[in-house]
Amino acid sequence: MNKTYFPSIHNLEKYWYIVDAADQRLGRLASEIAMVLRGKNKPNYTPNIDTGDFVIVVNAEKLNVTGKKRSQKLYRRHSGRPGGMKTETFEKLQGRIPERIIEKAVKGMLPKNSLGKKLFTKLKVYAGPSHPHEAQKPQQLNIKTIPGVENQCK
Repeated sequence: MNKTYFPSIHNLEKYWYIVDAADQRLGRLASEIAMVLRGKNKPNYTPNIDTGDFVIVVNAEKLNVTGKKRSQKLYRRHSGRPGGMKTETFEKLQGRIPERIIEKAVKGMLPKNSLGKKLFTKLKVYAGPSHPHEAQKPQQLNIKTIPGVENQCK
C-alpha cells in the first residue's frame, strides 16, 4: 500500500534568504529563486503545498543579460482598452522600474494557479542594496551563474 507523503504543519518552517542580483544573469537567477520559493530545495517538498521560503532580492538595477537582449528584449503590458498595448525594452524598463524585470521572470516560472499567486507574495525585490527585512534575519543565498559570458557572446 503506497501512501502519499504529506508534511505536517510543524515541519513547514519558513526561512528568509537574501540574494544579491548584481552582475547575475536574469534567467539563471530567476530559476534559482523560483526553486527556493517553491520549496524544491527542501526534503519535505510537496507539489500542492506551499513549502517554500521567502526570498529578498537586492541590487535589481545591476542585473545583467547576455547578447543583444538589453536593446531587443521587449516587455509588454495592456491597459485592457482598445489600442492599450504598451511595449518597452529591457533597458528602458531597467531604468524606470528595475524590480519588475525580476518579478516578471520569476512569476513566469511559478505555477499558474492560486498556489503560484501565494508563492509570488513571498518574493521581495528592491532596486538598491537596502531592504526593510533585517528583523527576519535573512541568510545569504549564493547563486552561481556563469561569470563573463557577455564578453564571449559579442
